[in-house]
Amino acid sequence: MRHALSVAPFAELADPQAMIEVARSADDAGWDALYLWDHVHRDPAEVTELADVWTMLAAVATTTERIRLGPMVTPLSRRRLSVLIRQTVTLDHLSGGRLTMGIGLGVDRAGELTRFGEVVDARTRADILDESVDLLIEAWAGETVTHRGEHRLIDGIAFRPRPIQRPGIPIWCAARGSALRPVRRAARFQGLFLIEADAEQLGRAIEEVASARGSLDGFDVAVVAPAPDDPQSHGTSVLEVPGVTWAVHMYPPDVAFDRALAAAKAGPRAAS
Repeated sequence: MRHALSVAPFAELADPQAMIEVARSADDAGWDALYLWDHVHRDPAEVTELADVWTMLAAVATTTERIRLGPMVTPLSRRRLSVLIRQTVTLDHLSGGRLTMGIGLGVDRAGELTRFGEVVDARTRADILDESVDLLIEAWAGETVTHRGEHRLIDGIAFRPRPIQRPGIPIWCAARGSALRPVRRAARFQGLFLIEADAEQLGRAIEEVASARGSLDGFDVAVVAPAPDDPQSHGTSVLEVPGVTWAVHMYPPDVAFDRALAAAKAGPRAAS
């Protein structure tokens, strides 16, 4: 089992120096990854200060040596694909090949989509995600991309350089609860990040992936684990479901810097 620390670049951690200190401590303490939330707006009653996830990941990449990192997760429907291709490849090089790309539909909580004129319909966002992720993979291969789709256009562009990781940057797809379409999507790639699911739902999702792929070889299954310093947390049984490879220790969006730093310094042993 590998262990990831998951925090948002919000509130006190919107300060790059604070996030850098957390990242360095996590790297030193033996965490396997640091994954950051990707949001452009939250309910002001929750948090009012938000930093850009890609800029923050670049800071993490340059101040750590071994932990994996990435957005967990990026809603592809609200990202300009040409920019995202360049961002992911640049970050993969900056980190020495440590990027994991988390993708998902996103949410419209507090109007994160509607207030910016983004696509709200979930089915349409799913179609955009499917079209976009295929183009990401094609672009990472370094060959000329020509695509005229329903939602995306790339007219004869070769994206160079290629990522350090071969054949490309690992992709984890987010899924929630008992929904199976995103689970089937995840089976095409390198990982599944399942949230808000109990052990039974997780077991069904893993069976779906194994059936689609033929086996779980080379496939990661990540689930949210209780915060190690929260004795009131529940749901540890999901970590015992066969096939789970990552425990993601997720902290709330308004987590105080001192609490995040203490968790980073304590390391995954304290989380186990």
